[in-house]
Amino acid sequence: DVMKESATLAFEYLKANANDFGIDQELLENSNLHIHVPEGATPKDGPSAGITMFIAMLSAFTKRKVNNHVAMTGEITLRGSVTPVGGIKEKILAAKRAGITDILLCEDNRRDIEDIDAHYLEGLTFHYINEMREAIPLALL
Repeated sequence: DVMKESATLAFEYLKANANDFGIDQELLENSNLHIHVPEGATPKDGPSAGITMFIAMLSAFTKRKVNNHVAMTGEITLRGSVTPVGGIKEKILAAKRAGITDILLCEDNRRDIEDIDAHYLEGLTFHYINEMREAIPLALL
């Protein structure tokens, strides 16, 4: 249910700001969007993918590719804010293993990065954001 809520928030924000993003309102009205988040073996119990879902939807509707060296995490609000999430250290380690070089996080998660040993952070650049719009130039090509 939390994942559904994140997807709904991302899509509603996208629709409300479609003109700002260069998306034809008619395209939104006449398109179907299905996000499948199976309940498989990997538990997904938090809203951490909100910003990622927004960027994926924006990418689909604008036909702009997502930078494959960027990872992001953050809960979102209907007004476009990005809020902090947990499990930052684990997410960073997974991103690093996947070859990610840039990570987008909520500004409020900066303190979590400061608590991680420096050698885990080598080769990573962190971008701290407060609003979903701030993720666009960092995540989309």
